[in-house]
Amino acid sequence: QVQLVESGGGLVQAGGSLRLSCAASGRTFSSYAMGWFRQAPGKEREFVASISRSGGSTYYADSVKGRFTISRDNAKKTVFLQMNSLRPEETAAYYCAAGQVAGAYEGAYAYWGQGTQVTVSS
Repeated sequence: QVQLVESGGGLVQAGGSLRLSCAASGRTFSSYAMGWFRQAPGKEREFVASISRSGGSTYYADSVKGRFTISRDNAKKTVFLQMNSLRPEETAAYYCAAGQVAGAYEGAYAYWGQGTQVTVSS
């Protein structure tokens, strides 16, 4: 089992940057693909980015390609999401998740964190 704790959210102006972290407990972090999702008020949760177990493959939602970067440090059991050029419409709770297969399908992720709030002001 894996427990996930996100951090790094906060308030940033449009065009600014934030780096989210997700720390995992347990000994098997490297055996999980990791993903980031977000949910804005009144909207469904949506895929942002994911990374394979080794970190060799990454996947992004079209809306964040070129601005967001997902990475992981298996030795530190942590996954990161570097977010640049943030937009007000990206205000949301951001969640990390662990699963067996990297990608956009939420059902592939068995473990979820509690989320960290990102607010982008205009």
